[in-house]
Amino acid sequence: MGIKEILNLARVPSILMLGVLYVAYVLIGGVIFWELEGDLGKKDISLLLMNKKKLLTTYTCLNQEDLEVVAQVVQDASKVGLSLKSNYTTDGFWKFTSSAVFAATVVTTIGYGNMSPRSTGGQIFCVFFALFGIPLNLVVLNRVGKYMLVIERNISDFLEGKTGRRKCTRFFVHLVSYLCGAILFFVVPMIVFQQHEGWTYSQAIYYCFITLSTIGFGDFVADNNPDRAYPDWYSVLMASWIFFGLAWLALLINHTIDILERLNNYFKQKWCGEKQEEETGSAEGNNPDTQVEEEEETKKTPVTQ
Repeated sequence: MGIKEILNLARVPSILMLGVLYVAYVLIGGVIFWELEGDLGKKDISLLLMNKKKLLTTYTCLNQEDLEVVAQVVQDASKVGLSLKSNYTTDGFWKFTSSAVFAATVVTTIGYGNMSPRSTGGQIFCVFFALFGIPLNLVVLNRVGKYMLVIERNISDFLEGKTGRRKCTRFFVHLVSYLCGAILFFVVPMIVFQQHEGWTYSQAIYYCFITLSTIGFGDFVADNNPDRAYPDWYSVLMASWIFFGLAWLALLINHTIDILERLNNYFKQKWCGEKQEEETGSAEGNNPDTQVEEEEETKKTPVTQ
């Protein structure tokens, strides 16, 4: 019995197959991260314990309780953006520019975690600000992404009229669009962050993707080092990069989803083939996937009288 017969016999819903694929993908990713980072994490813990013992041995006036007090001071200073390496104070995180960037990370759901409101009023305001700001951000990003797509299609149509080659022209326009976006939102910011943050290129490109994908681990955050003096335009540039980069990456993800759906339909037709009408007559009425496909076909097919 081949793959086609097995799939026809089992009649596994596509949503179940996607669910199994999703769970397997997550579990495989967990195993890989475990293998790559597990031993390194143990080494970090061992190194920290050794440094702690060395610190207590060197500074005999410190005991465990005093060390915890020092650690708390360092932790509190890092939360508000103060540097302990010099005898002067800075404005901390809550300057106007950094506060504006924080507001942008709230509505975009990036949420680095490096700074958060601590007052009761700030926490309550953050809830309502995010409640209305997140939907507004999604609408604006969707509109900006559509404008980007319209510009791309207009360029493609213009070149098609000049060359007369549709597939080659569309492929070329998509390729140039992806390359320009990658350069504008990844390569250029990578160079800027490497110079102003002191990161390596791999760390900078890692930060770019973690930010624009709204994952936002918070292990690397630009405009966040209290020991560095940032120019005034840096925060404005960051906020602009985040906004337009999110729109571009969302457009790229939508293209990827479209490609995956096309591949899914291709393999479904190749493996399963066309079912007979008498076998699918009763099943299609209860199949959510079939109903969605019928509704889409109804919308796409014009009604003729």
